[in-house]
Amino acid sequence: MSYDVDSNVKANVKIIFALTAIHFIGDFYTSFFSTMLPLYQEKMMLSMTQIGLLTGVVRFLAFIVQPTVGYLSDRYQTKLFALCGVLLTILFFPLSCIAHSFYLLVAVTALGAIGSSMFHPSITGMVPLYSGARKGVCLSVFNTGGTVAFGIGPLFISWYIHAFGFENTSYTLFMGIFCLICVYPLIPVPISEGFQDHGFLGSIKESLGGVWKAILLIWFVMVLRAIVGQSFYTFTSIMLYDRGYSLVSIGIVNSLLITSGAISGLAAGYLSDRIGYKIIFLITHTLMTPILLLFIRSSGHWVYPGAFIAGFFLFATMTLGVVMAQELAPKGRSMVSSLMMGLAFGLGGFFSPLVGKLADLYSIKTVLFYISFIPVLTVFIIFFFPERQTEMKDYTVCSN
Repeated sequence: MSYDVDSNVKANVKIIFALTAIHFIGDFYTSFFSTMLPLYQEKMMLSMTQIGLLTGVVRFLAFIVQPTVGYLSDRYQTKLFALCGVLLTILFFPLSCIAHSFYLLVAVTALGAIGSSMFHPSITGMVPLYSGARKGVCLSVFNTGGTVAFGIGPLFISWYIHAFGFENTSYTLFMGIFCLICVYPLIPVPISEGFQDHGFLGSIKESLGGVWKAILLIWFVMVLRAIVGQSFYTFTSIMLYDRGYSLVSIGIVNSLLITSGAISGLAAGYLSDRIGYKIIFLITHTLMTPILLLFIRSSGHWVYPGAFIAGFFLFATMTLGVVMAQELAPKGRSMVSSLMMGLAFGLGGFFSPLVGKLADLYSIKTVLFYISFIPVLTVFIIFFFPERQTEMKDYTVCSN
């Protein structure tokens, strides 16, 4: 059964809130990982290569299996993917504090990452169904739930560890279970996109249709942006820890990076419904490189405003790529969401071991300096994006 939404229908605020809350809970616990990286490193004497490998496994599993889960979510219309996924993140990221070896740490955090990949596709695919004519705004609000979680989570876990100790992090899981019990009944059962009989590859083909070239361009930009974003979000913590910043200060920096991204994501979603997507991509990706270079060079208290501005531009277009893909391929909402947020982010995280190895050979600051120039490459690709939403509709009509 497919589902079409009348453009005059208003957004279902209650369901959008519930989906956003589930997104917040899952990403809140996932956000613990980056802030606790320096403690993993100190506890087990990990090299940068090992940190890159650990991060790569977590990012890879958190996102790369999303297309498969997106297909299964359509084939089996159940809320269990959301329930089990969020539960795994709530349980295993806090339990990572009990790991006493590198391989056990990889196994525990990998289970939490798999949980993250389970709940994202099904709930993301539901957002357009209940957004009415304001898909850009509603998906930005939904994404902000996750972004705010990544902003608050590092602050919370750094405060908690400072107050109660790293070894007691596991007790935070009870708070998440309580919140999940309160929100889960409000989540609707996913609605099928009609691909049950197509098989996995057939579902991708049916989802993309004649718009695959445009979606491929968007996806490629999302991959390159993910490489930059995940490299900075992962290794900034280690870079600052090596400079002598406290864990609380690192938590504040991580929070500023993500919180500013939530603000810019909302602004980008609001503006995209009025002026289109392409101009926002061009502005943010053009300014991204000089701003990231300034952030790397910042020191003392300047690192805090530098983190805010860097995150503002680094994460502004994270949601827009998903919205564009969903408008181009409305028949495959969950599938294209998982391709943009899952496969793209997963491949971005796949480069973390390489970044870590290069950081061992040179330095984190040197590696992040060169990574800062990647957004320049994306600007040339963005010129070939559909110009405005009217042009995107023409793409969709041609594909049908």
